[in-house]
Amino acid sequence: MSGAIRPLVTIQSDDFDTAAEITRLSSGRHDIGAIVTFSGLCRDESGTLSALEIEHYPEMAAREIMRIADEALGRWPLTGLTVIHRYGMIRPGENIVLVVAASAHRRAAFDAASFLMDYLKNAAPFWKKEHLVSGAESNWVEAKSTDTAALKRWHEAKE
Repeated sequence: MSGAIRPLVTIQSDDFDTAAEITRLSSGRHDIGAIVTFSGLCRDESGTLSALEIEHYPEMAAREIMRIADEALGRWPLTGLTVIHRYGMIRPGENIVLVVAASAHRRAAFDAASFLMDYLKNAAPFWKKEHLVSGAESNWVEAKSTDTAALKRWHEAKE
């Protein structure tokens, strides 16, 4: 892990302010040369989705995301890291997840943010249920093979 940097990992039902999180991480800092953010939003799936319900086991999810964040800090020379993931009923257009990776140089920040999102999408213990506009029975979202392939590249890069 990079020095004494501790990631901020938050799992919450409330929305977050991306700009405020960037400011919180970077305010008064002169060692940051790059900040890369990823903000994931709920999409409406071509007008068929009324909400996405995200469930989790709080302690398990927090522990796993902290483990992933610590791994990122060990792989890249980051100067700051924030991961926020929401749970509950999330409507189309609302925030779901935020990753803010800061580093002295852009490549580390880009790679760390991409790594974290691939892990959050595949390995973090969240379960997503789609609530449809039609009122049809809600469906649990299955993992996509493209997401699994994205995660696999980080294992290959490490070996």
